[in-house]
Amino acid sequence: MALTTLDPNTALIIVDLQKGIVGYPFIHSIGGIVDRSRALLDTFRERGLPVVLVNVAGVAPGRTERPRHSESFPAGWTDFIPELDQQPNDIVVTKRTWGAFASTDLEDQLKALGITQVVVTGVATGGGVEATARQAYELGFNVTLALDAMTDSRPEAHDYSIKNVFPKLGETGTAQDIIDLLATRSA
Repeated sequence: MALTTLDPNTALIIVDLQKGIVGYPFIHSIGGIVDRSRALLDTFRERGLPVVLVNVAGVAPGRTERPRHSESFPAGWTDFIPELDQQPNDIVVTKRTWGAFASTDLEDQLKALGITQVVVTGVATGGGVEATARQAYELGFNVTLALDAMTDSRPEAHDYSIKNVFPKLGETGTAQDIIDLLATRSA
């Protein structure tokens, strides 16, 4: 489904653009992902729409077949990258699961603001971005995914999410498509 509309009460969710992650080897230039996420962020802020900055600071409990990452991170690992220019009005969510809604109060915060739709960007496409989009959809939010403002270190995960998962969760488009759609609305 192509991008058709944005609800009047839409929030932007930027997933895991933090100092400890942006240096990973991604399939797309992280600089381009950051630039397009920043363009969306600037547009949302200019229009007084909520911005949610999500970082990850742990892992969900439970046994897995793959080795788990350490629970301790180097100093600054969870800090948002400076390009996001964190503002006092931004909603900040620190997650310890793949998605931004599980085990956080993000749903309550967004619903208290009357938010009915979310636009999701960030890393990784098949991890934090997809999990956040799935959770938002399951909670009843309309979901839009800015496909050129996300990437993954695994090409197969990125492609699978974009081609097979995201069309079932919401609408997709480019960051510019979203910015253009916001521009058609009165400020």
